[in-house]
Amino acid sequence: MRRTRATVVVALTCATLAACSGPGPSSPTPEPAPERSATGGTGAPPPSGSTGATTQSGSPSPRPSATASDDGTPAPRDAAAGWSVERKVGQLLVAGTPADSATVSDATRTAIEDHQVGNVFLHGRSEAGVDATRSLVASMTDLAPGDAPPMLVATDQEGGSVQVLRGPGFSELPAATEQAGWEPAALEEAATGWAAELADAGVNLNLAPVMDLVPADNQQANAPIGYFSRNYGNTAQSVVRSATAFSAGMQASGVEPVIKHFPGLGHVTQNTDTTEHVTDDTVTAGSASVEVFAEGIDAGARFVMLSNAVYTRIDPENPATFSPAVVDLLRDDLGFDGVVMTDDVSAAAAVEGLAPAERAVEAVAAGADLVLASADPTVVPAMAEALVARAEQDPAFAGQVDEAVARVLASKAELP
Repeated sequence: MRRTRATVVVALTCATLAACSGPGPSSPTPEPAPERSATGGTGAPPPSGSTGATTQSGSPSPRPSATASDDGTPAPRDAAAGWSVERKVGQLLVAGTPADSATVSDATRTAIEDHQVGNVFLHGRSEAGVDATRSLVASMTDLAPGDAPPMLVATDQEGGSVQVLRGPGFSELPAATEQAGWEPAALEEAATGWAAELADAGVNLNLAPVMDLVPADNQQANAPIGYFSRNYGNTAQSVVRSATAFSAGMQASGVEPVIKHFPGLGHVTQNTDTTEHVTDDTVTAGSASVEVFAEGIDAGARFVMLSNAVYTRIDPENPATFSPAVVDLLRDDLGFDGVVMTDDVSAAAAVEGLAPAERAVEAVAAGADLVLASADPTVVPAMAEALVARAEQDPAFAGQVDEAVARVLASKAELP
């Protein structure tokens, strides 16, 4: 049963952590900055010095429905009626291409043309600017058939060391730890401008903001998040206040944010991109790390990204990406009815125990709707073929594919 918002607020208040007072007791060996990153904004307003407000100024947007239709338009569920399994599976995959390329990579072209992949991700780092990025995006979206749904065009635009797109027309985003010091209204206004730049370049999905709750004493030891200043402070209130303001600004300019990495990477010390078997022995279904995501969902988040870590007190057997228990927590306890996507499962060390084809099948079987193959799109054909084969052999899995496609198409129906 969905816990009430009042319960969430009480839990956040009771579990709020002490403000960051300095580096943690140990520092990890510096790792390369994560590929996922954020676009910037040179015109960002300066911090006001006050962080007292607790909500963003905008109103949350209604979440799309997988079954409702407007003015006689076919509902997303009906929109896939008559589709081949191959076409349905294509809507569940996200293929990466280098952000600094002049045109689509060969691997991503193959994914779109031969496997009907309907979503793309700009990875790496680019200094080329808005016009060049728009041209790159067009080289991918123009490959889709005329009757195809719009593509989700994603990148990571968080701020600080995690910013994929720079150059003329893109602003510089400060790190999340700095954004957390701004008034929510100022942050929302800045994010609205940053999102307008993304939209101008053809990007409609930002894999941000980070909602991982990092304890102050784990800030520097937290290799994936705290070490790179990707977190919005060290308290539940700070994370909710700033991340929801950032999200509202993104949505105001027609870019959907993706809150991540559920159920939270704040307590780990290793990076799932570079380390196998990253494990969290702290987070439970009722932890503040989970409750901050409940607040993000209540504020209107339509996309949630899963972590690649294992949470022993929720599901000791599977990384969250492959865990039905984690997805059930998100769907049933938090009431999330939007799109669940994986973190990168094409090259992340934490999922190397499975072949890429198995990763895609296990993620969808667990309840994920989008499978992200951002770093190495050459694995997409194997993923697509495995998903098709499993759907053709297993009616229950085919039903899961249909449900996932319905949610993805519902999200696309809400794009500007």
